[in-house]
Amino acid sequence: MKTTGFTLLELMIAVVIMGILAAIALPAYQGQVRESRRGDAQTALMQMHMSQENYRLQNITYGAAADIGIPASDFYTFSVSNVSATTFTLTATAKGSQTNDTGCTTLTLDESMNRTPANCW
Repeated sequence: MKTTGFTLLELMIAVVIMGILAAIALPAYQGQVRESRRGDAQTALMQMHMSQENYRLQNITYGAAADIGIPASDFYTFSVSNVSATTFTLTATAKGSQTNDTGCTTLTLDESMNRTPANCW
């Protein structure tokens, strides 16, 4: 009588192969997710920059956070600082799962479109 099916050894080999594939794919996936979320933060900073310029067209100075509106995000905290008639600085600070985004946890943009850190933009 012949039985068919998988032996324990065949099953374990399949499990090991799946584990290796998962170990390679998961970090790459997480990196893509971080980059995507960083891109969303950059887009929000650019929109805030446009809001600042629009506010200044109608007023004599740039606006505070309440004047231009701060976007809501589950992954970044946005703020406005150094506000005057000629300057402002917009900041996006990573929170939660984004804090392991090496070197790119804080993104800034100013009135002259200076972006820091430059390698994260």
